[in-house]
Amino acid sequence: MNPILETFKNIKLTSLAGPVLIILILTMMVLPLPPVLLDIFFTFNIAVSIIVLLVGINVRQPLDFSAFPAVLLVTTLLRLSLNVASARVILLEGHAGPDAAGKVIEAFAHFLVGGNVAVGIVVFIILTVINFVVITKGAGRIAEVSARFTLDAMPGKQMAIDADLNAGLIGEEEARKRRSVIAEEANFFGAMDGASKFVRGDAMAGVLIIVINIVGGLIVGMVQHDLAAAKAAETYTLLTIGDGLVAQIPSLIISTAAGIVVSRVGTEKDMSEMLLGQLFTQPSVLYITSGVIGLIGLIPNMPHIAFLGIAAGLGFLGRTMEKRRRAEAEAKIEKAALAATPMDTPTVEVGWHDVQHVDQLGLEVGYRLIPLVDRTQDGELLRRIRGIRKKIAQELGFLVPPVHIRDNLEIKPNAYRILLKGVELGKGEAYIGQFLAINPGRVVGSVQGIETTDPAFGLPAVWIDAGKREEAQTLGYTVVDTSTVVATHISNLLQTHAAELLGREEVQALIDHLAKESPKLIEDLVPKVIPIGIMQKVLQQLLNEGIHIRDFRTIIETLADHIGTTQDVDELTSAVRTALSRIIVQQLFPGEAELPLLTLDPALENVLMQAVQSKTGGGLEPGLAENLLASAATEAEKVEIQGYNPVLLTPPGLRPLLSRFLRRPLPQMRVISHNEIPDNKTIRIIAVIGASKG
Repeated sequence: MNPILETFKNIKLTSLAGPVLIILILTMMVLPLPPVLLDIFFTFNIAVSIIVLLVGINVRQPLDFSAFPAVLLVTTLLRLSLNVASARVILLEGHAGPDAAGKVIEAFAHFLVGGNVAVGIVVFIILTVINFVVITKGAGRIAEVSARFTLDAMPGKQMAIDADLNAGLIGEEEARKRRSVIAEEANFFGAMDGASKFVRGDAMAGVLIIVINIVGGLIVGMVQHDLAAAKAAETYTLLTIGDGLVAQIPSLIISTAAGIVVSRVGTEKDMSEMLLGQLFTQPSVLYITSGVIGLIGLIPNMPHIAFLGIAAGLGFLGRTMEKRRRAEAEAKIEKAALAATPMDTPTVEVGWHDVQHVDQLGLEVGYRLIPLVDRTQDGELLRRIRGIRKKIAQELGFLVPPVHIRDNLEIKPNAYRILLKGVELGKGEAYIGQFLAINPGRVVGSVQGIETTDPAFGLPAVWIDAGKREEAQTLGYTVVDTSTVVATHISNLLQTHAAELLGREEVQALIDHLAKESPKLIEDLVPKVIPIGIMQKVLQQLLNEGIHIRDFRTIIETLADHIGTTQDVDELTSAVRTALSRIIVQQLFPGEAELPLLTLDPALENVLMQAVQSKTGGGLEPGLAENLLASAATEAEKVEIQGYNPVLLTPPGLRPLLSRFLRRPLPQMRVISHNEIPDNKTIRIIAVIGASKG
């Protein structure tokens, strides 16, 4: 086959639509068009403007019509091309009669303005002023301000996305999608700001074209066709006014569409739903308006039929809305009463089914937070909790138990409690419909709202109304919604107490999962060689020290190698940690070849070794413990200021003792032993704990 033909077959027709349309538009400026084609193109221009207006009315988000800036440019070029083409025909053929430039221009010149030149000029000027001064200028200003605020709010929005990603509420794909939407918003409003200049220029060009056409028509009619001045003025002016109206009305329609699109706020409703839902659903507003219009209608010489008719209609609509609201409220009350009324059940003997088991994980919410967890209302928090469990499973290596959610009328309406085995683990307050503006430490101003503290990380925060969201982001706050606040709190607590969530049932699930891949390994070792109880304690110690258990196969094999010589959990954990040394170092120092570490003063190290060897359980003298803790806290703070993670390097015999001792007062400090340093890593001592101050 001919390669040229093959190339044309591979080209999609839709990809040619844009270039062909632009070339045709530009061609109209150069080549003369017969009146019939002018009629077709003018009609097409009106149809396109109506389509653009209807699309602008029905979009739910501005980005749903992201092609609008390009559409503005193309339609502006189309109108200008038609102006040039029609001006050429009017000047060449205008002396022949009112239909010389086509039926469309004739209809607009005679039907819309009654063939009156003065009326036509006035109508054209009014339409131009409305388009240029009111609609286009307002839409351009909105686009300019929206672009500015969108750019200012981008850092805060990016931080909110990162916070959701880190908390496991969204995945990497969703985060990429949200970042793309933020960038598209800024580009869209910036492009709309620039594209609005096309429309303003089009309005100005329309005025200049009509003046030039009138002057040119007078010269052509009087000089070339020997028409009287009055006849030439009437003929060419009327045709020019018709031409101007044909172009100006579509321009006004598209300018209106631009104003509608850029003035949309964040909502999932189109314009019709917003107007009907927010203007005509308040009975009290309709009643008051009906009364005012009715009183005006009673004034003498007023058009009583118009005023009293509209007043009656508004009153009837208000009554209808009131009845509908009352019916909806009664339906909700009836539904709640049916749900709260216990069904009659026959008397049965008390059994084990009456014993209420303690939930591993529980979430109790006040009644105002019920919509967050109500499946019938598409509770957002339910999806986020599923995302949290998935993220923890991917990071730590086991599936945490489900979170059992219930309402609790004994707590505050906006409060919630997170329970672990029936015991309160954390609590907080949240407000549906509001946002939590968290101060990350570098805000440039304050925002009005309910001052509080971020329940997950303890940062100062403010509960704000939805309308202040953009303002808070502009000031540098990290703004998150209600469900994200609660979900982040849950995620943080589950990460911290992961070891307590790993019961024997979860360990057995891990074993069963590995058995599908390595059935012989599990059959030979568990539970014949390795008791599940010891395995659970070792895994819990690893989780307590911030180490994931995803490499479960290595853990089992290491336990199998050492279980014959010792069943001490600390010794077995040390052996497993040595086997997982690369994972441990990778978690603490990702991608670093030289490890910046803290170490113990040799004298203090000797004292601690003697204490471990002389006392059962490795207890420390109170004075020694106090000095050790104070020195560790001081050095850890210095290291963090330098930008390093505080990681203490100790002999293997001291690591379990120091890890347990420092875990609660210094949760940010990790303790590793010399055996856990991989051969391909070097160490650098950056601080010494317990060194004498000389």
